[in-house]
Amino acid sequence: MRPDRRRLIKAGFLLLSLGAAQLARGANMLAVRVWPAPDYSRVTLESDAPIQSTQTFIASPPRLAVDIEDMQLNAALRELVGKVQASDPNIAGIRVGQYSANVVRLVIDLKHPISPQVFSLQPVAPYAHRLVLDLYPSQAIDPLEQLIQERTAAKPPSAVDKLPGASATVNDPLGDLIARQTQPSAGLPQAVPLPAPRTRSPDIAHADGPFMDKPSRPGSSPAQTRTDRLIVVALDPGHGGEDPGAIGPGGTREKDVVLKIAKMLRDRINASSVGGHPMRAFLTRDADFFVPLHMRVQKARRVQADLLVSIHADAFYTPRPQGASVFALSQGGATSAAARWMAQKENKADVIGGVNLGVQDSQVQHALLDMSTAAQIKDSLSLGNSLLREIGSVGKLHKPRVEQAGFAVLKAPDIPSVLVETAFISNPEEEEKLRSEAYQKQLTDALMRGILQYFSQNPPLARNRDI
Repeated sequence: MRPDRRRLIKAGFLLLSLGAAQLARGANMLAVRVWPAPDYSRVTLESDAPIQSTQTFIASPPRLAVDIEDMQLNAALRELVGKVQASDPNIAGIRVGQYSANVVRLVIDLKHPISPQVFSLQPVAPYAHRLVLDLYPSQAIDPLEQLIQERTAAKPPSAVDKLPGASATVNDPLGDLIARQTQPSAGLPQAVPLPAPRTRSPDIAHADGPFMDKPSRPGSSPAQTRTDRLIVVALDPGHGGEDPGAIGPGGTREKDVVLKIAKMLRDRINASSVGGHPMRAFLTRDADFFVPLHMRVQKARRVQADLLVSIHADAFYTPRPQGASVFALSQGGATSAAARWMAQKENKADVIGGVNLGVQDSQVQHALLDMSTAAQIKDSLSLGNSLLREIGSVGKLHKPRVEQAGFAVLKAPDIPSVLVETAFISNPEEEEKLRSEAYQKQLTDALMRGILQYFSQNPPLARNRDI
């Protein structure tokens, strides 16, 4: 008997042994994941084949029903029920069952009305086919208002944080600022309009705008109307959620390390001041969830950040490369092949993390953020040089200068922005350092010194009142 015929006969016996039920089945669910976050909660269903589904949102009580076609209830789907955390801001619980012979129904019970976004992702990196359910609160969270609430909840400024000549009773601009905020819209926050060019104020204590001194009223003295100028630093821990970032030889995940460093730096910033003006750090993510690149920039702009520092851990195909790096945006080409490669790698975060390309304003956001300015890049290079000098005092540098390339997360046209690669997580020795709390503290101290050094040479800008 010829080999080809023998193989055909064996294949026929295999098909008969599988049975009609197995042959008729569609996709097989491989894994399920739930990612809670204040901005939105994500439910990810991963399958060995494309997932076909229909969704129905019921307003009262709020819940989302998802029917998955050509699917049989299996152990992976049953696990979804136990993956919901009580602390999830959006999901109260999930029910799952075999609705009909070939349809599995998920019912996601919600804590409040949501604007769901449901989309599919093709296989990429370690993932097979994914169906993503992004559950955005209908009443979107305004990050600026959130920052204001944190500021008002903080203890009153100490004597060293008060402005020179300020009275014991300081007028608070926060209520006035909240009143000026636009009402949040359903689903994703709307695009932030480009502000008028900001100009440096020779006296930052008297610059006008949100978190700034109010104009003096008739009959009032400057001491009675003066308030703190809150200096905002946006910290962007890279990756998160579906996107683990680079993974070291010892299993250390980039997304976990950079979040720890960002939180340590946040605490340092929140306890500091510049020229008597209090500082406040804003994290683009404060837990393990995914934030699209353009949303990271948009969040920084919504809080009118004075700086944006994106924190990452480098990786390469071989374990030899080592040292920290600092990158700024480039209006032209990259300053080196390595910088170009790094930008391409970091810009793939959206592909791995999963972005809904069906959102109509996504392309508008990207076009908006391409309007980078030479002034922003100049300030970014100044910030990068300050950080690089300080980082070099606590560890090795991969390159002795600030490199430039087209990093999507650095494209805020009005915020000096840099990306810091803290070390090579792919290098076993540097991976161990990144896991060390002692090194994390040294690195945090260096970043803090660099930020303060930048502000000492570049006083914070006046803010635009209309944002």
